[in-house]
Order: sequence, then C-alpha cells, then structure tokens
Amino acid sequence: MEAAVLHQPRIAWDAARMLVTAAEAGGAHFEWFADELAAVLGSAWRQPLEQTRTQLAAAVRPDVRSVEAGKWRFRLEDALRTRPDVSAPMHSLVRSARVRFAHLG
Repeated sequence: MEAAVLHQPRIAWDAARMLVTAAEAGGAHFEWFADELAAVLGSAWRQPLEQTRTQLAAAVRPDVRSVEAGKWRFRLEDALRTRPDVSAPMHSLVRSARVRFAHLG
C-alpha cells in the first residue's frame, strides 16, 4: 500500500481559499471552520481568523479577498512546513470545507 503524497503548498493555498470563503460567509460557516482550524493548529490561530473576518467585512479595496487569501497561504504553508504532522488533518479539513461550502460559490 502506497502512502499518499501531500503537497503542502497546495494544501496551504486551498485552506487559505476556504478560510476566506468561511470568513466572508460568517455565522455558522465561519465558526465551524475556525473551530476545525483551531483543532488542527491550536487556539492561537483564532485571533488572526477574527481579524481576517473584520478585514473582509470592512473591505475598501476590491482585491481584499485575494490579499487575505495570499496572507493566509503564506501563514499556513509556514505552519505546514514547521509542523508536517498537521498536513493530513489540514488536507482533511480542506476536503470537508469544499463540501460544506460548495453552495457558497
């Protein structure tokens, strides 16, 4: 049986996109994603998530979604490189978020 190869930069990018989608949607979507991300990476990640949600809600720039996703891609890729043990749980979170947020576009 072969082990799956997890591409950390791709996981980070997909997670960043799902994170921004959750932050824009707010409510239960955001709470679910924030709780799941905290379960994977730790509760210290909650505050930056709240800041992203605030940034998106108060957006004055048309590219704020892309800017926030880029910041998160960098943060998450760094976390995955320093803690490779969280790659599989993060990948699982991304897959679950895709299904859960499919209707959000």
